[in-house]
Amino acid sequence: MKKYTFYISIVGLLIAASAVLSCSNKKNDRGGRTDTPTSGTITFYADESFSPIIEEERKQFEYTYPKAHLKAVYTDQNTCMNQLMALKTCLLITSRDLTKGESAMFSTKQTKAVSFPIGYDGVALIVNRNNTDTLITEAAARKIFSGEVTKWNQIYKHSSLGDIEVVFDNRASGTLFWVEDSLLGGKHITQKNIVAAKSSRGVIDYVKRTPNAIGVVGSNWISDTRDSTNLTFLKDITVMSVSTQDEATKSNSFKPYQYYLLNGYYPFCRTIYCIVVDPFRALPWSFSNYITGPIGQLIILKSGILPYRGDIQVRQVNIKQ
Repeated sequence: MKKYTFYISIVGLLIAASAVLSCSNKKNDRGGRTDTPTSGTITFYADESFSPIIEEERKQFEYTYPKAHLKAVYTDQNTCMNQLMALKTCLLITSRDLTKGESAMFSTKQTKAVSFPIGYDGVALIVNRNNTDTLITEAAARKIFSGEVTKWNQIYKHSSLGDIEVVFDNRASGTLFWVEDSLLGGKHITQKNIVAAKSSRGVIDYVKRTPNAIGVVGSNWISDTRDSTNLTFLKDITVMSVSTQDEATKSNSFKPYQYYLLNGYYPFCRTIYCIVVDPFRALPWSFSNYITGPIGQLIILKSGILPYRGDIQVRQVNIKQ
């Protein structure tokens, strides 16, 4: 059993800090902003693939602090990053940390960006319920994404499903970027069998009605919210089990359950970050600290994502199919 210790953020310190810091390093010059750590209105950006969990965090934060109003814009990763770099938002939630060059750019604007890891998301591969091939090796998945493999019978000789349709949310998404960066070594996906479904929900719906499709989504989209144990996925699609071995078997292949993310058995795992650019240390900082604090991390735990901090207890359970 592994345990992680929560770090409790103290809003009082944020209030004190916000009184002495300003965006232009001049007293009482906040560019029109009036928010404090517990009140006011801000707009922040987040990768659409994390919208279910971030919406829950936002609602609970506003319930705790009724005078605080958080307006969320859920969009693709490129748009999120562009808004942050242009200082059009003070808070971004995404699956990519800033590069050294991007961090350095903020210093030229007399401000600083700070990133907080908040959790680990399993990148899930999903197929149609009628597809009986549910085990896949990491190597085979890479070949599908690179375009080296384009037909199901190139992996499963008995398959009659024909061409493989690879479904992402959109071509500027954080999920697609993660596959290109982490699985393909930075190589861009350019093959013609890629489908952009416009959203994570769209990926699931496309796979549900397309027998030869394989979809790529964050694990928080496929968890069955009716199961408080986070041990079941949606019933209308099949989540593939992934193996790091040369041949995928039931004993060496794993789904993106939190336990398999924790011990590294499931290979397709990405870190989720809060990136804050707010010298005032006001509402953006407070919300980020809330997400990394005990309540925020508990919300992440219940969503099916592995929290960055928390008291993780592993128990043996029996699952009835």
